[in-house]
Amino acid sequence: MPSRPALIRPTTAADLGVIAEIFAYYVRNTVITFEQNPPGARAWLELHGRLCELNLPFLVADVDGTVAGYAYAGPWRPKPAYRFTAEDSVYLAPERRGMGLGRLLLQGLLEACAASGVRQVLAVIADAGEPASIAVHRGCGFAEVGRLAEVGYKHGRWIDTVILQRPVPLPPAPGSASV
Repeated sequence: MPSRPALIRPTTAADLGVIAEIFAYYVRNTVITFEQNPPGARAWLELHGRLCELNLPFLVADVDGTVAGYAYAGPWRPKPAYRFTAEDSVYLAPERRGMGLGRLLLQGLLEACAASGVRQVLAVIADAGEPASIAVHRGCGFAEVGRLAEVGYKHGRWIDTVILQRPVPLPPAPGSASV
């Protein structure tokens, strides 16, 4: 258990190596991502730069000075009409699961999305028989809006995806009265 509460903070370039290791575990050992090969350091650096340019959040859960997980909001689709819709990604170091960090990261991500002007956040979750990710999203106000049957094939099996969506209210304007 951590000695202090997790700090949810923006990702820095120094965090990207640990982030790459966390994601590589899931690529190699699970079907929760449809990637077949872990992205290299350059890909993570490019993603970090692209999200910064788009003013989209990329956060880490820092536990006692160690990156225990990460979350980011990426563009849902490249067409301009989708610019206010993002897709979330949340991953935890395997040994950090079950500690509430996924919820903290997702809550922080939703707050950062609101500050960035995002109006809708989508989650596309592999239905791999592990309910934790769907439960965390539902606990943060996401609702299931669809299912795509057998759209992924990995580790010798077909996998469905569940699509969840959550509106993100914009934060109040400075100086405005709250109701």
